[in-house]
Amino acid sequence: MTVPSDREAKPENTRSKTRAEARDTTRAPDNLDREKQRCNVAEALDTSEQNFRAYFERSMFGMASTSPDKGWIEVNQALCDMLGYTERELLATKWSDLIHPEDLEVCQAQYQQLIDGTVDERSVERRFIHKSGGSIDTHLALRAVRNADHSFAYVVSLIEDISPRKMAERREQMRQETLEKVAKGGSLEEILLQVIESTESILSNSMCSILLLDDEGKRLLTGAAPSLPGFFTKAINGLKIGMGVGSCGTAAFTEERVVVENIASHPYWDNFKELAASAELGSCWSEPIHSSSGKVLGTFAIYRREPSAPDEQEVVLIERAANLVSIAIERSRAEEELHLASSIYKNTAEALLVTDASNRIVALNPAFTRITGYTLDDIRGKDTSFFRSGRHPANFYKAIWKEVASKNFWQGDIWSRRKNGEAFPAWVTISVIHNDKGDIQRHVFMGSDITDKVRTDELVWRQANYDFLTGLPNRYMFQDRLEQEIRASLSQKTLLGLLFIDLDHFKDVNDSLGHPVGDRLLVKAAERISGCARGSDTVARMGGDEFTVILPRLANTIDGEKVAEQIISSLAEPYLINGQKIYAQASVGITFCPDDASDVDLLISNADQAMYASKLAGRNRLSYFTQSLHDEAQNRLKLISEMRTAVQSGQFELHFQPIIDLASGSASKAEALIRWNHPELGIISPAEFIPLAEETGLIVGIGDWVFREAAAHAKRWRESFDHGVQISVNMSPVQFQSDALNISDWLHYLQMLGLEAEHLSIEITEGLLLNASNNVKDKLLRFRDAGVQVAIDDFGVGYSALSYLKRFDIDYLKIDQSFIHSLETDQNDLVLSEAIVIMAHRLGLKVIAEGVETEAQRQLLLEIGCDYGQGYLFSRPLPTAKFEEFLVNAKGTA
Repeated sequence: MTVPSDREAKPENTRSKTRAEARDTTRAPDNLDREKQRCNVAEALDTSEQNFRAYFERSMFGMASTSPDKGWIEVNQALCDMLGYTERELLATKWSDLIHPEDLEVCQAQYQQLIDGTVDERSVERRFIHKSGGSIDTHLALRAVRNADHSFAYVVSLIEDISPRKMAERREQMRQETLEKVAKGGSLEEILLQVIESTESILSNSMCSILLLDDEGKRLLTGAAPSLPGFFTKAINGLKIGMGVGSCGTAAFTEERVVVENIASHPYWDNFKELAASAELGSCWSEPIHSSSGKVLGTFAIYRREPSAPDEQEVVLIERAANLVSIAIERSRAEEELHLASSIYKNTAEALLVTDASNRIVALNPAFTRITGYTLDDIRGKDTSFFRSGRHPANFYKAIWKEVASKNFWQGDIWSRRKNGEAFPAWVTISVIHNDKGDIQRHVFMGSDITDKVRTDELVWRQANYDFLTGLPNRYMFQDRLEQEIRASLSQKTLLGLLFIDLDHFKDVNDSLGHPVGDRLLVKAAERISGCARGSDTVARMGGDEFTVILPRLANTIDGEKVAEQIISSLAEPYLINGQKIYAQASVGITFCPDDASDVDLLISNADQAMYASKLAGRNRLSYFTQSLHDEAQNRLKLISEMRTAVQSGQFELHFQPIIDLASGSASKAEALIRWNHPELGIISPAEFIPLAEETGLIVGIGDWVFREAAAHAKRWRESFDHGVQISVNMSPVQFQSDALNISDWLHYLQMLGLEAEHLSIEITEGLLLNASNNVKDKLLRFRDAGVQVAIDDFGVGYSALSYLKRFDIDYLKIDQSFIHSLETDQNDLVLSEAIVIMAHRLGLKVIAEGVETEAQRQLLLEIGCDYGQGYLFSRPLPTAKFEEFLVNAKGTA
């Protein structure tokens, strides 16, 4: 069976159908192509969707789609991570909630433009708020997606975190602004505040502080901290640095960054946790501020309210901030130093002169002009040799510049020259300034006019070496000259003489006529001695009324004796002072080197001993030093040494000489007289040891013993006899004037004994009352107020002055025995004695005559009205037991 062809098989009525089918058949390929295209597009779209989804989810950039109401439609994980939220948390917010408040208004306006169709795309930089509260800088690429009718559907956003770049830009801006303020001379306070404000604007929710180390480098002081509570900054001001002393104290101490993420739990803050909690501080990062040399200047710290640690960018920021503060501090200190240097340069009293490497003058300060008279215009470009005074040789200046070349420094005295030609002494320092290559750049001369200093030094030297009263060399200069002359004598084998001169009875002049007259006499005596000396001799005042003369290069001892005799003769002439003739002769001792000694101290001692020999021989004479004089001096020293222990060893004892009432013959008084019973030498006369005790000051201790011993005897005799016996005690002027004399102790001792003060009296010399000091007056008043009576011993001899009898409460006058001795044969002595008695009685004083040896003297004294007598007629000084026998016998006789 064959298959008919189509033509054969198709009837006529099917032709139209066939034609239609034929048309359909021709369209089929086109339909197939369109379907295939649709499928391909759908597949491409699906692939594109898959690719986009993969990119959306895995992108390192934040991506999101947002609705017209500013809500999130979809967000990717990168955006969630960027903002610190989970996807659910983020979708529950609107993007407008997370935009930085300062950017929100602009951002909303730009978004509205996308909705309105004003623009379809926009690229902007905006800040978002991180969940932690910090801000994030981003770059946004926005594209509006519209519906088929061109209405707004949503916005697709590509968000890039550009915080590191913006942080770097802000750091750079902070650096430039800070350096600009530094360059313009802003104050340190302004610059510190600017650095803090810049840092706090970069790191929101942070508070910064700058603490500066004090000059000792031990404590931190507040530099700036505007955002921290005042009570907090006040509490940490003055914080002592150390390990574990908060973040800043530790950072300054260790010189390394200290990051405390959680203040509440960190041991460094143990002592400050309550303070930090009150200030609501959670973390603190502190960076030490280092100078260019590496020295710590202070700390820069960032505080946050929540516990946190700095990221890499924040670490860089705190480092840069600390560096900027360092620059500001060093610049400020440099300016202070420059200002100080400029102020010193302009205002210092020291003259400053600056020269170039060739020593040509380039600058000077006002003090230089004031001292020398030269201005810069006068001497610019001149060499400093211009100022040479002509007082120094050329070698002097060569030595100076040689030392400057080797040591870059010289200092010393130079005589310079002023503009008016006057030479003056200057203290000059020369320093050298080198440039970076080590070449000399400047010489700096600093100097001062030492004219006054030279004068003062000369005055001080003169005061130290010359006697202010006479102008003669003093003891120190004398000893130096004597040492030189001794060396010359020994080396040249020449004879050297030494005179020791003491004015006779000079103390009497001072006591009677006053110290001003005594001083004038000393000046005249010095002139007379100097007038007798040779040109090569040295005349010196040793002190008081003692002088010395050094006689070098004598041909023989006779030459020295001639000078000494001439001096004695000259000093024996009367002095006319204030219209009154005064006599003051001299006792002189002489010794020779090398015959007697070649040692300074020994030679002086020899001359001193020879002088004393002159006094003992009758004064107004010359004595040579001999070995016997030396032996006597040694004995004196030995006696002084043994006297120091005599009180403790009980070698002293008191003898008592009765004082008799001439009218009744009763013995109601006695004078206590000390005796030294030496274990080897026997009884030593008071005339021998009392002067030595006064010389050495031992008289104070001895006198204290005498007073207490006399008081004890008076106590015993008051109990043994009806009316007792008043004991008078001699007081040396040296003892009375001594600060060691404590009258209160004596009066307290009398109270302890139970002895009334009326049973004791003291005897003083009239010389003590002449020119009496306030100290002497006060002591006399103490005795008077206590009831202790006072007697003037040896009245009538020396230079008597009666005015003191009115000024002081004196009870007795004791007429010196020199008047009593000649009462029977010399009418003048009798008249004088009677005058003394009459005067004393008129003044309410009693009179005691000393040295009564005959009955005729006693009778004459009675006739002139004398009250009491004392002397060998009645009794010699008696030991205690003998004196008590005398009292018993006297009582029995009465």
